[in-house]
Amino acid sequence: MIGSSNTDMVIQSDRLPAPGETVIGNRFSRHHGGKGANQAVAVARLAGDVTFVCRVGNDVFGREAIAHYRQSGIDTSYITTDPIEPSGTALILVDSHGENSISVALGANQNLDGTLVKESASAIQDSSYVLTQLETPLKAIEVIGVICKQHKVPLILNPAPALELSDELLSHVDIITPNAIEAYHLTGIKLDDDNSLQDACSQLHERGVETVIITLGDRGAYLSDPNYRGIIATDKVDVVDTTAAGDTFNGALIVALSEGYKVPDAVRFANQAAAYSVGKLGAQSSIPYRKDL
Repeated sequence: MIGSSNTDMVIQSDRLPAPGETVIGNRFSRHHGGKGANQAVAVARLAGDVTFVCRVGNDVFGREAIAHYRQSGIDTSYITTDPIEPSGTALILVDSHGENSISVALGANQNLDGTLVKESASAIQDSSYVLTQLETPLKAIEVIGVICKQHKVPLILNPAPALELSDELLSHVDIITPNAIEAYHLTGIKLDDDNSLQDACSQLHERGVETVIITLGDRGAYLSDPNYRGIIATDKVDVVDTTAAGDTFNGALIVALSEGYKVPDAVRFANQAAAYSVGKLGAQSSIPYRKDL
C-alpha cells in the first residue's frame, strides 16, 4: 500500500454550506484518515497482510498516526518523517444525509517522491498486489507503475482525487477503480446508463487497463474485464457518513483478490465492506473488521 496519511477534522451539520455561507454544526470529531491510510487500515482489519509506504510530518499528528498504524497491525517500516512539512490534514463537512465535502492540505504527503518509492522497491516486488491513489505526487505513482511492471506485481490504481493520467501510466495499471466522477474526468463520458458505463470502460481498456471497476455508491459497482461486464449490486443500508466508503471498497477488493477470489466475487465482498462503512461516522473508525462481515 502506497499513499497518503492525514488527520481528519470532521464537523456534522444539517446541511453543507453554500459558498460564503456559515452553517452551525452539531458535532466535531477528529479521526485518522488519508486515502492511503484508510485503505491500509481496511486491508489490515479484513485480515490482510499490509505494508504501508507514506510520509508524515514531525508533529503530534504524525506520531499518533504511526502508533495507530502499528496498533492496527500494519508494517510501518517504510513510513518516513518529513522534517519541514506538517502531516496531511483534511477538513470534512458531513450533512444529515451522510454526504460530505472535503478539503485536504497535503503537507508531508506531497514529499513522498520517486526516490522514497524506490527505497521501498523490495517491499513492492514481494507483494501479491500493490494499491495506490493520487493524493501523493504523480511522479511517484509513475515510479510505482514501472517497478510493478518490472517485477510483474499487479497494480491497482484508485484514481482519486481526479487527475489527468498519461497513457504510459495507465499501461502499467492492471485494475483501475474510479467512482463515477473520476471516470468522467478520465474519459469525458457522462455515465447516464449501462451503455455509457461500458463506453467509459472500453476507453480505459484501449488505454491499457485490463480491468475497470467503476464504483456507483448505493448502486454497487460496474465491472468490465475480459470475463464480465455489468453492474454488481450492493445492499441497501441507512447512510450516516460516506467518508472512506471508497477506500474501504478498495482495501476489501485487494484482500479478496489476494485470497484468490475471482474478480466479480471480490467486487461483491468489497461492496459488502463499503456498505457496512457508510453506516458509521468517520473514516477509519467506520471500516469493518472481518468478523463484521
